[in-house]
Amino acid sequence: MSNENLIQNMKQKLQYAPPLNARILFDLGDDGYIYLDGRETPPEIEEKEERDVETTLTISKSNLDNLVNGTLDPTMAFMTGKLKVSGKMGYAMKLSSLLED
Repeated sequence: MSNENLIQNMKQKLQYAPPLNARILFDLGDDGYIYLDGRETPPEIEEKEERDVETTLTISKSNLDNLVNGTLDPTMAFMTGKLKVSGKMGYAMKLSSLLED
């Protein structure tokens, strides 16, 4: 799956979600970065590295795809080290609840 397909799936999942009021960076390692500006409705999601964010989530692209598709539980991903959070944990928790819906 390309990053663009992943971004489209995230946009579809979050299009009607309430605002996160935060900027989140997904660090996909060698696969790049996905930036989510949750201050907008629907959130702006694009492939870029942005340093001015409240929370950074480090995860592989395949695991992020599994989170978005609902085949990987966010809590389990965090507890098993598949997902690492730096910054404000509350925004990561809020995002995970939106992705689960």
